[in-house]
Parts: sequence; C-alpha cells; structure tokens
Amino acid sequence: MGDAPHYQLSDFDYDLPEELIAQTPLKDRSSSRLLVLNALTGNYEDKHFYDILEYLNPGDALVMNNSRVLPARLHGVRPSTGGHAEVLLLRQDHDDVWEVLVKPAKKSPVGSTIVFGDDSKHPVMTGTIVKELDHGGRYIQFDYRGIFMERLEELGEMPLPPYIKEKLDDQERYQTVYSKVDGSAAAPTAGLHWTPELLQKVADKGVELVELTLHVGLGTFRPVDEENIEDHQMHSEFYQLSAEAAAKLNKVRSNGGRIVATGTTSIRTLETIGTKFNGELQADSGWTDIFIKPGYHWQVVDAFITNFHLPKSTLVMLVAAFTGRDNILKAYQHAVLDKYRFFSFGDAMFVHK
Repeated sequence: MGDAPHYQLSDFDYDLPEELIAQTPLKDRSSSRLLVLNALTGNYEDKHFYDILEYLNPGDALVMNNSRVLPARLHGVRPSTGGHAEVLLLRQDHDDVWEVLVKPAKKSPVGSTIVFGDDSKHPVMTGTIVKELDHGGRYIQFDYRGIFMERLEELGEMPLPPYIKEKLDDQERYQTVYSKVDGSAAAPTAGLHWTPELLQKVADKGVELVELTLHVGLGTFRPVDEENIEDHQMHSEFYQLSAEAAAKLNKVRSNGGRIVATGTTSIRTLETIGTKFNGELQADSGWTDIFIKPGYHWQVVDAFITNFHLPKSTLVMLVAAFTGRDNILKAYQHAVLDKYRFFSFGDAMFVHK
C-alpha cells in the first residue's frame, strides 16, 4: 500500500444514528447480518453470518480468542457508614490483590473496607483498600472463603459496554460459545456470532480451528483524545499462544492456507507475535500495546471477521490499516444507510483480499 498518509483523529469519524447501536443480542447468534468487504477493490456485498461458510476454504485456519469475561462489577457496603460502593475489577495484580475502580473513589482511602454479600456481619467476601493509584484506581485485597472465581460468579455482574443501556437477561450471551479462560473485562465481540453448529460445519469443510487467548481490558473503550493519532498511548492487554496452536498455524501457512482471525483481539495477538519474531509464529505470552493503524505492515493475518466499531476508535483505525481508510468508511456508510446493527451486540463484517 506504500506509505500511509498522515491521518488525524477526525479522519476516522462517521455519523451513526443512535438507534443503530444494538442494545440486545439476536435470538440466534449466527443470524446476524454480514457485510463482506474486499479490501483491495472496496466492493462489498450483504449476507448473513451463517454465509461465512462460503468464504472459508479447506486448508484455512480460523483463529478464535477463548478469553472469558469476568462478572467484574461488584456491589458492596462500607461497614463504617452503611453506604453503597461499586467495585470494578480491572486486572489481578498478584494472589488476591486486584487493580480496581471504586465508586465513590474519594470515600475509599487506604485501609478502608468494603463487604460483599447479603449480610455485612457475615459477608461472602471482604475487600480492603491497600493502595491508591494516580488515575483514581485502587489496589484491593480480597478475603473470602472457598474459591475466588466461584465467589465472583455468585456476587458479580457482567460489566456491559457504556453504550448498552438495556439489562442483559442471559449473561452467557455476552460470552462466546468457546470462552474458557477467565480474565476479560469485555467480550471479544466478533466471536459472539459463532454457534457450536456453525463451527462444526467450518471444521467439516476442512478448516483448522485454532484458539488463542487475549484478555480484553476496559482500555478498549477509552476514547482517543489526541487529534494527532501518533500521540495516542495504547492500553496493554495480556495474550497467550500455545506451542500447539502456533504449530497448527505454521502448517496452514506452509500449505498455502489463509489465517482468518475472529476479531481484533485475535488480530492483535497474532500480529504482536508476528512482529516480534519477523513474521514467524511461535509459542508466546506477554503484554501487548500494539497500535495497528494505516501504514502498518501486516505479518500474519490474511482475512478477518469483525464487528462495526465506534467512530474515531483505534479499532476503526486497525480495520482501515487492512482495507484503506476510504474503503472502510464507504462500507460503514453503506451499513448505516442499510440499517445494520452496530457495536458489541451488532452485526459483523468479513474482510478479505
């Protein structure tokens, strides 16, 4: 594609009527609409997600992020005052100490406690603030009986994105059907369209199914404040690719098959590893703050599935790095006019060359 023009934040804006932001998931995951975009020509066609089978070839690899969303929002009481406190888990620091956001933060100094569960005299879990952080965050040490993840499942709520106002009836609808490794603060939403039946059809067609893990952080919702996008500081997320998964992907590539990523989280993991090892894939884990934007030199991913992303977001920039800015904005304009559903519970795109 040559050198990318020097884009500003406003170059990735588009008009989105609020009524197109999907508030609830469809009854059938795979019946979402699918906008198929050819990144080279800019041509697109309207399909449904179950039509994805037409676009996956025997010998390809379909890569999926198996991270599972934590029910990370906890409601508790301050025993000192009886006042309500809301705690949002961001990441586990070590043992039972977590980095969290607490509301109201000013009432949560170091040493204060919050109790969780029905009875403050016999709480299910207690949290003690052990450190204050610059950005209003806190470190909290939890004390509980039994297994932490079981207590969290019992007490916690799913932290839905800020643009979703409706209550989610079934919390599993904000998980992919293949989620298994606890750790995300938000769902890898492109994967929400897959059903076990459709994945079986993909496997039956001769496509290799490969899993990796990237734990999605809340930084994914943080707006870009810098008009010069080069100045934006990307958030870090933890990723993991096993030796077995890397071997499968390398075999697919050596046989001429394509690497098809489900979602920007899978893309971030694969491209982080590819960049680190000169285009090769191998077992790896760590933290990535990769910022994929126009001008990026792609290492691994040949095609991908993704949802429709927020205006002026780093995710729109990531897709634009593959398609070119004009192609993606024209496709989005079509999706708006044709009333596609946007964001986490919305419709999908398949982007290929």
